[in-house]
Amino acid sequence: MAWDEWERLKADAAQGQSAHMQLNQVDPGGGGSATLPGKTGDLKVGHKDLEKIGGAAHHLYNQLWDKARVATPSSDSAAGDLSKQGFALGAGLQHVSNRWEEQLKSLMDACAQISNHMQTTKAVHANDEHYIQRQMSSIDVLDAGFDERVGTPGDKNTYGDDGNGKGKQKE
Repeated sequence: MAWDEWERLKADAAQGQSAHMQLNQVDPGGGGSATLPGKTGDLKVGHKDLEKIGGAAHHLYNQLWDKARVATPSSDSAAGDLSKQGFALGAGLQHVSNRWEEQLKSLMDACAQISNHMQTTKAVHANDEHYIQRQMSSIDVLDAGFDERVGTPGDKNTYGDDGNGKGKQKE
């Protein structure tokens, strides 16, 4: 894009002659196909989904360990031999081998972190589910304790009533 074209586009945008863009909101005119988050529900991730992601990351980690490191020892050996014989290529090969090892370690660390994070996330969500179940079951127990009615549900509770509509007087 040439400089003059850029300037023209900026001027058009300033004058409101360009296409309008709206971010982070629904078109107030009813256009577009955006759906409000409240109508689509919450994000749901099941334990099996987390296990699959973590398992794939762990599998990739193992594959990288087994297959991506195969050339490193022979490359290092060849680089050393070439350098001993006075070839500048030896230093270049060693540099490539070192960079490969650094990048490989970085990728393997990322895979390990993903795998570990998925296992941790799965455990945290399971603990949250158990906590919610415990809280809900204790509410049921508490609610049952308040269900000691004398009369039928919906009617005025006559507990302590002497039949005249007045409570019993202490003597």
